[in-house]
Amino acid sequence: MNENLKENHPIDAVVLWVDGSDEKHLSKIVPYLEDKNSIKTPKFRNRFIEINEIQYTIDSLLKYAPYLRNIFLITDEQIPAFLEKEKNENKYSKISIVDHTVIFSGYEEYLPTFNSRSIETFMFRIPNLAEHFIYLNDDFFIIDKTQPNDFFKNGFPVLRGKWIDFDENKLIKKIKKINLGHKTSQQKGAKLAGAKKYYNFKHTPHPFRKSTFEECFKNNKEVFLNNIQYKFRNNEQFLVQSLINHIEIENKTCVLKDNLQLIYFRTFKKPLIWYKIKLNLQSDKKLFLALQSLYLAPKPTLDYFLNWLDKRVK
Repeated sequence: MNENLKENHPIDAVVLWVDGSDEKHLSKIVPYLEDKNSIKTPKFRNRFIEINEIQYTIDSLLKYAPYLRNIFLITDEQIPAFLEKEKNENKYSKISIVDHTVIFSGYEEYLPTFNSRSIETFMFRIPNLAEHFIYLNDDFFIIDKTQPNDFFKNGFPVLRGKWIDFDENKLIKKIKKINLGHKTSQQKGAKLAGAKKYYNFKHTPHPFRKSTFEECFKNNKEVFLNNIQYKFRNNEQFLVQSLINHIEIENKTCVLKDNLQLIYFRTFKKPLIWYKIKLNLQSDKKLFLALQSLYLAPKPTLDYFLNWLDKRVK
């Protein structure tokens, strides 16, 4: 029997998405800004702007992970244009829109929120979410055929990453100013779980068990509520993904894998030929592609990536 086919439990996918150019959405944000003009700055808009990456994300899941039972798209009173246009198409029958009000039911005082860390903290509250689910942002793409075994083995999540010392234990970080970004919020989650160092994970789809979230929330409700109080990302927050991962590691209920199987681009300042070469050399050996802030790419580079995705995932 093919070992990849042994995982026969239902698996769902959860994706966070927002159209930051939507005027209604922008009008929600403005009252919560200390500096109302900051909404026009590239640094602020970078968190919310989208160029229809979400369709490529969804199409990649449908093509390369056809075993997924449901794909839940968490949004804030929005529907992606491609779903509106093709809502009668059977192709997208697995997609369900989940509004923030649904996952924050009973905790509406924390809405509206414009903070992915807050939303991720409560994503396990999606009604009818499978025990086993994978989570990804709308700039993640699956680019080759996967099997359930790529995400879960014997029912346990497969965690891709590597062990790293906490920043305060690194001499270089003691001398330099500590970065208060993604890695720091990972470290906060690891420390909450009692880890002595942290398992650093990258931008790949993250497999989770809903029961681990539920048990953690039950035992640490105030910690969760403190994490969702912020309307925008805050350095006091932890990444719930890191907390859950380190709980699974502590309980020996996961599989660790140091091969990320990932192509990752987060800036687009190199010559176009560099991206072409890297994609052509690596794409047949990887399962995942992450394109952060793709809208910042020069038009020739942007067009190349979108054309590449058109051919690869549709």
